[in-house]
Amino acid sequence: MISSDQRKEMVDPSCSLMSVSAQCRLLSLNKSSFYCIPTGESEENLSIMRKLDEQYFTTPFYGALRLTAILILSGYKVNIKWVRRLMKIVNWQKIYREPHTTISDKTHYKYPYLLRGLKIERCNQVWAMDITYIPMKTGFMYLTAIIDLHSRYVVHWSLSNSMSAEWCSEVLTEAIKKHGVPEIFNTDQGSQFTSEVFINTLIDNGIKISMDGKGRALDNIFIERLWRSVKYENIYLNVYENGLLLWEGLEKYFQFYNHQRLHQSLDYHTPKERYVLAA
Repeated sequence: MISSDQRKEMVDPSCSLMSVSAQCRLLSLNKSSFYCIPTGESEENLSIMRKLDEQYFTTPFYGALRLTAILILSGYKVNIKWVRRLMKIVNWQKIYREPHTTISDKTHYKYPYLLRGLKIERCNQVWAMDITYIPMKTGFMYLTAIIDLHSRYVVHWSLSNSMSAEWCSEVLTEAIKKHGVPEIFNTDQGSQFTSEVFINTLIDNGIKISMDGKGRALDNIFIERLWRSVKYENIYLNVYENGLLLWEGLEKYFQFYNHQRLHQSLDYHTPKERYVLAA
């Protein structure tokens, strides 16, 4: 375990990419939504969660029963109740929802899905946002990103140790400051995205709200493909020790993704090239 003094030494006041306060949040040096090592999960649980996260991209349609069988065959001594709890932590329920695992709030209004049959022809016509679980060596964090569906450009991203509505609202606000206002904003029906604070951010900016149908992963397929790229091209190839190193690694990856990674669906342009050309 890294001591408080050691974490303080890791803060770089001269860093132009991240403020001191943001570095402190990632290093658990104050009470905020950013931490390096969430507490309460054993090494065994973290190992199982990493296994679940990798399995997600192979069989996203599997439920707790089959996943329990896979884990037992892999040598883990688990039961279905245990697996269901860890599935919830790694956010598996976005693809496969079971009773007691969904994080939606039944008291929140669910907006209709507006993208079915819609021809996306220009940048800032539709943005999409989602959250995914990111494993680290001694813990985990959550990553959220907003992408422009026409160009696949990642307009903003952020890390946190929890999936709070306030965090998601802050990320949306920053994206709007940097890139303007989209016509339509699409998310799943998670409680963060149906919350009053998040919905009000969209309404206050005059943005049309679209939400995936419950359990319909294909409704937000482009951002699911982004998660697959992030994890197979970066996360699974590296062992990040803490939140600050994870942030630095993802900063480099998203620079590569936006500015260098060629997409066949974009006629072998980069997302940045398409975003600028279409702007």
